[in-house]
Formats: sequence, structure tokens, C-alpha cells
Amino acid sequence: MRSLVIAVAQPPVHTLDVAANATRHAAAVRAAAARLVVFPELSLTGYDLDAPLLSPDDPRLRPLIDACAATDTIALAGAPIAGPHIATLMIDGNGARVVYRKVNPHHTESRFQPGPGPEAIEVDGWRLGLGICRDTGIEQHAAATSALGIDAYLTGVVDEPAADVVLAERARRISQTYGVWVAISSCAGASGPEYPETAGRSGIWAPNGTVAARASSAVGEIARATLFAEDLARV
Repeated sequence: MRSLVIAVAQPPVHTLDVAANATRHAAAVRAAAARLVVFPELSLTGYDLDAPLLSPDDPRLRPLIDACAATDTIALAGAPIAGPHIATLMIDGNGARVVYRKVNPHHTESRFQPGPGPEAIEVDGWRLGLGICRDTGIEQHAAATSALGIDAYLTGVVDEPAADVVLAERARRISQTYGVWVAISSCAGASGPEYPETAGRSGIWAPNGTVAARASSAVGEIARATLFAEDLARV
């Protein structure tokens, strides 16, 4: 298993404007110079719990698909989908597909159903577990995802600025407990009516809990790191 270059991006989010958001995601993909780019929760619509559901074959995603094709990148972006669920779309040069549905929606997200359970994807021989926001604080979710034999745990989140410290604590706990890499893409700036300001500070943590890369709270920043298999200490 070779190394994997991963980035966590926090592009500007325009509420309910999928076309604009897909274009900004595409720009982040082109700038990231990474094999895999992780985006925040509901990044394609903004955190508007009444947003129309997005289909993976929506033509507005074409700029992002094209950017992934041009750079040989895989993007993990957030959207509300049929179910309804809060979900992660995996996007590459061939299109988009749903790869994860949030298992632990917050009580304020009562519109959305819980996803069926933990999921993992494979990229270049790396097994990558997935989560969305509140999932990161549920120990059972981390344990069940780790049990899938993952090498890294990837998640997109939206939270208030004060949650910056909590997100870092969760990342360190998961990385050290399960001996895996952890990447959190945390929205920066505004995202929907509930979040006029968000935490940012996206980051990547090594299996020993140390910070491999960290963004500031500024909109548009990207943090990037190279994951090495020899650093894994999976339990």
C-alpha cells in the first residue's frame, strides 16, 4: 500500500446554490494537489435543513466531476439526498455516487433519517472509514467503523467557532484509540441560516494523535498531508 496525499478543504459555501458551490469545490480540487479532497457536511447546499434533495446525477455537479477528471482526484462532498439523509457523495472523473449516510443526526435534524450503519471506501489500497459531524462524538460509531479494518477516518462537519477545540479532541481520541489517520473538513465562514459563522480549522491527525496539517478559521484554506502506511497502529 503506497502513501496517500489527502486534503481537507473549507471553500466558501453559498446557501442553496449548488452550481456555485460545485464550481468552488472544483477550484479547491484543482488547488489541492491531492489524490483525495474532503469537504464539509452539506457543503454542496450549505447547512440549510430545508434544502432540496440532491441527486448524484445532477448536472450542476459537472464542474466538480471535470476537475476531478483533470487532476485524477476523488472528492468527498456533503449533500442532502433521497431518504431523506444527510450524505457524503464520492465524486471522481466518472461521476458521483452516494457512499455514506449520516448515522447519528442531531435532534435538530429530525427531517433526516439515520443512515444504515458504518461504511468504508477503498482508494489506492487504503481503506477509508466515513463519518459526518455528530458521528465523530459517538464512540460506538468510531468503534464500529474501525472494526471495518480502516486505515483512516474521514469526516465533514459544520459547527460553531467554539467547537474548534472539541473537534480536535475527537480527532486525537479516534486516531490514538484506533491507530488510524483522521481527517476532518470543517466548514469556515457562513453556512445556511443556522450558521452565520463556523469553526473552520480543518485538519489531519496522524495515528499517534499528532497534527499532520491544520488550516486556520479562514474561508478558502486547504490543509494537506501525505499519509504513510507505516505510521498505522491499528488495533
